[in-house]
Order: sequence, then structure tokens, then C-alpha cells
Amino acid sequence: MASRGGKSMASTNRRYGSVSALTATAIGALALGLVPLTFPTAASAAPQTFDAKPAAANPALPAARDVQYPGVIGLKIDASDVTRAIFRVEQTIPVAKAGRLTLLYPKWLPGNHAPRGPIESLAGLAFTANGKPLKWIRDSADVYAFHVEVPKGVTEIRAEFQYLSATAGAQGRIVAAPEMLNLQWNATLLYPAGHYASRIAFRPEVKLPAGWSIAAALDGAVKEGDVTRYGVTDLETLVDSPAFAGLHYRRVDLDPGAKIPFTLNLFGDKAAQIAASDSQIDAHKRLVQQAHTLFGPGHFDRYDFLLAMSERMGGIGLEHHRSSENARGEGYFTEWDRTPAGRDLLGHELTHSWDGKWRRPSDLWTPEYSTPMRDSLLWVYEGQTQFWGQVLTARSGLWTKEQALDALANTAALYDLRPGRAWRPVADTTNDPIISARRPQPWRSWQRGEDYYSEGLLVWLDADQLIREKTNNAKSLDDFARSFFGGGKPGDRTPALYDFGTVVAHLEKVVAHDWAAFLNERISGTPARAPLDGLTRGGWRLVYSETENELARAAATRGRFSDFLYSMGFVVGAGNLLTEVMWDSPAFREGLTVGTEILAVNGRAFKPEDLKEAIKAAKGKEFAIELIVRKDDRWRTIAVHYHDGLRYPKLERIEGTPDRLGDLLKAR
Repeated sequence: MASRGGKSMASTNRRYGSVSALTATAIGALALGLVPLTFPTAASAAPQTFDAKPAAANPALPAARDVQYPGVIGLKIDASDVTRAIFRVEQTIPVAKAGRLTLLYPKWLPGNHAPRGPIESLAGLAFTANGKPLKWIRDSADVYAFHVEVPKGVTEIRAEFQYLSATAGAQGRIVAAPEMLNLQWNATLLYPAGHYASRIAFRPEVKLPAGWSIAAALDGAVKEGDVTRYGVTDLETLVDSPAFAGLHYRRVDLDPGAKIPFTLNLFGDKAAQIAASDSQIDAHKRLVQQAHTLFGPGHFDRYDFLLAMSERMGGIGLEHHRSSENARGEGYFTEWDRTPAGRDLLGHELTHSWDGKWRRPSDLWTPEYSTPMRDSLLWVYEGQTQFWGQVLTARSGLWTKEQALDALANTAALYDLRPGRAWRPVADTTNDPIISARRPQPWRSWQRGEDYYSEGLLVWLDADQLIREKTNNAKSLDDFARSFFGGGKPGDRTPALYDFGTVVAHLEKVVAHDWAAFLNERISGTPARAPLDGLTRGGWRLVYSETENELARAAATRGRFSDFLYSMGFVVGAGNLLTEVMWDSPAFREGLTVGTEILAVNGRAFKPEDLKEAIKAAKGKEFAIELIVRKDDRWRTIAVHYHDGLRYPKLERIEGTPDRLGDLLKAR
């Protein structure tokens, strides 16, 4: 999920926001000592005119070429300072000639779908050659690029810097904690411009705290004391092979005896958190087998789940070709029956090895990490992965059928009531990773976010059920998956690129239909309702109950919120603050917004249980529900006229119809 899940971002405070561009430039110049500090005299204070001209364009950065970079770049990372979460980096970079060398910090990262390389966390940058310091300058047009002048006779330069990772949630995702860390190599390296990432060789090594273990889908690991050295690899593989490390570690073989190793690497804040039971491990083994049955052989020669159970390290769900980064709460195994929400994460990220890493949209493939990516087909890349991730979770037994149906009900209800559909199609939400970068939104239901994930799921559910309907259950989207994602060779990681026409052609191979029109209507149109035909074709309908379904209740308990979205139109989080208000809902019409605190309901101090009782009591009646609310220092008493009772989504069987949804969720 890409990050999905877990791909978490923190908003950035922008300082000096009121300073004009001219003044900001002057401040920067003064700081560098480039202009004298002078003050206007009375004689010189007269208005001046300027002959404004645009600044000359910076020289273009070297274009990436499919040419091998000479030599091997040494990369040493000292990650032992987990108390201060500082990663110290040393690089030795061979150079073939004197003159300007441009080094890049990775910006457009696969799976992020946006330019999110954490450049703000790079500090202390210094270059030397033969023990002497070298001057460097940052490119003013692309701040991820650094220019260094290499003297004559120099064959190698040395770069040193620190990656200052977040120490508090407000700064970003926590990647280093006292018991574990998540090392993403892209955050701790520079690479030479002008070459494909696959043609730049690195020799990485990392130092960890004493007694820690490390797991990464890299080859040639040799451990000497607290240092782990890996074999020479290319930059593309290195960036695609993150590491988890920690004090409490357990390695589980998920496919014993197989030619291609499949490993579950468990890390926990405490030793008890990695003590999964045999039945829990068996469900993860079945996940692997169900994926192989669905897609065919993987395009990898090994696969490593990196799974952390932690309340200290930040959550994540990020795909890679031979591995995935996954972090769940500390109770993933120890509170198994209470934590089904989000258990589809591993199935989602595993699916990405086929859908997103091997099969990749042509406009999402780039030769290196400064070239912009385009996200137009994320409704396939992420939407179909969201679909298969949930299906595989059910087929493996990580979810029961009832839990999988709950998940579909929750998704269907959320997107069916999303008013932003009136103006913004799913296709446009594929731009959202770049537009909003997952920053909080004041009106998410109207603005829409990365809806290509879960509304994309509903589109692919509809496609599956339509195929089943047209073929009397003889064929399904499983046939598309084997055709579209199969056919590669294990270990061959060369991406197989596709476009819209490729997707349509493979669907038409399964069953004749106007698939281009089918997809365009649902992805590029703005229908009033979400694509729910997949439910009804599957023998089920979306209805509402006065009781939360199991999955919704587990998510609310885990997230410490109370969901009144489908009744009053809001969600109440910690401190009784509203964390979401639905556009044009009863709450919206009374002027409630995110950040409003509910103080009382019908004259009593607010408790979610009391609001539920008030909603029940007002059902079918004419009296309003009275709330006392506060936003900043303003208190208000409002009367909310809502009389339809508590509403929580669920699926209900349509009598006399085949249970095609049940067929979809059965183990193969």
C-alpha cells in the first residue's frame, strides 16, 4: 500500500510563511555572506523601478542512461543510535574523471506514488577527497540534487551525512525505537545522476545495537559482531530491499521444502509478541499457498515478510518485489480474536509482488528516482491489489467468511455515501498522492482522497461477479489474474509494463464484454452511487443495522474512536474530538467540523454510549438531540434533527440467488 497502510505521513509546519519571496531571498543571501548589510538613507529612499527578468534556467541534470556506473559505491550505515534515532552514513564513491559530479537523493520512490523522499531529514553533509574537504552546492531547481567539483587526479570521493529520523509522531513516522528499527536504504544514500538505478552498484553494510538481529531480502549477508555486510547489489534492488532489525526476532519458514524460500520475519517490542501459535502460523502458510494458486509462480527467487508488532515504531504497509514492510499493533498475535481489522495487510502487500512490482503501469516505471512518476492506473495497481488482498485473507483463513463480508459492507457503505463522487471521478483520485500527500483533509468525504484503493476494489468485485454471472460460475477474475499476472520466470524481476488497453485485452480473453466501457463508466464517470452491482450479482445487498459488525467494532476499539458517520455524520476520537464530519450530513448542517469537541448530549456529560441511546430515543420522533460543543474558546448548544436511528453497514443475503460472493471467498 503502498503505504498504504500504513504508508503514514505527518504534516509539515512551514516557517516564515509571511515573508515575501524577495525578502526570503535576501535573508538567504545575507546568511551566506553574499551581500553587504546596508540600510537606505533619506536620499536613497525614493521609490525604485525594476527591470524584472526571469532568472536563467539551471543547467539540466544529467539524463539517466542505460550505462553502467564505473566501480562499486561503498555504503556504511551506523544505525546503533536508536536512542536518538540517528542514522550515520559514510559513502565511498568512485569517480572516473575530474569536474562536476551530480549526486541525487532518492525522491520518487516506488510504492509512494509521489515525491516523498525524506530530504528534510538529511543533515551534516560533507564531501572529502584524499582527506581534503570538497565544496558542494545544492541545485536550486531540484533540491534533491547536489553538485560536487571533483579535483584532477581524484579517483574516489567520500560523503558523510546523518539521516535524522523522527523522534516524535508530529515529525513523521517513527522508524527507530529502543527495541527495533526499519532501515529504508533510500533514506540513507546518495547516487550519481546520469545512470539507470539498475546500473549503479552498491556494497551496503549496517551496524546495529548489540544483540540485535536483522532481516532483509538482500543476498550475501555476513555478520561480524554488530555489523552486517551484504554482497554487491544494484541500487534498484537495494532500494527495493528494506531491512527490519530488532532485539526480539523470530524467523518462520512459511513454505518448508520449497525451492524458493518464503520467510516470515517477526519483530516485537517484547518477546511475547512474536510467540505466534501454530494455528496462526498455519494461516500465514495458507496465505502463501493461496497466492501461488491464484497467480502462479512468483517472479522472485525469495520472499521475506517483514512484520513488526509494535506500539513504538510507526505503522507501515509497503510493497517490494521480494519482500514487504508491515507493522501492526502489539496485539496482532496476542489478541488475535480482537484484532481482525487490518489483517488483510500481508495479503495486500504480497499481491503487490505480482501487481505493481512485476506487472507495472507503464507510466509508473522510471529508470531512477528523480524522474516523475504518473499514477493514472493506480486503480489497477492498488485497486485490484486491495481486492485480491482481502480475497486471499479470506481464502487463507486469516479472516472468516463473515469477517470478509463485513469488510465489503464497510467499504460499500463508506463509498456509496461519499458525496464527492458528484464532482470527482475515481480516475482523478489517482493524482491525490501528489496533490495532498496524505495530509489531513477538512472535508474528506467531499474532497475525496486516495479512493482508487477501495472504490477500485468495488469495481474489481463487480468485474469478478459479472464474469461469474456471464459464465455460470465457470470463470471468474481468477482467470484474469492467472493470465495477466502469470507467465514470468522465478527470479526475473524485469517489470512487465501495461496500459489501459492491455487490461481490457486480458479481460476480453476471459469473457467477451465491452470492458472498456465497463471500466470507463466506473473509473472516469461520476455516478451518484458507488459500484455496488458486484454485491447484488453475488447474492447480497447492503443494508444498515443498529449494531456494528464485528470488523467495524474491532477497528473502532483498536483506533479508540466511536463511529456515528452513517447516522449523525461524524466520528468521535480521543478527547471527544470530531475526527471526521461528512459533507452535508446532519452534523455538517449544524456547523460541526473536525476538531470540534462534544461536551454534552441532552444535558449530560458526553459519553458515546449516551449518544447512542439518544439517537435510538429520537428515532421516528420529532424532538431534536441537543449537543453542547466547543471549538477553540467558543461554546455552543445545538439541536440536531436526526430521526433515523443508529445505522451501521452489513450485508444481507438476497433470497433465491446463488451465493457467488461465497464462491469468491472459498479456499482454492
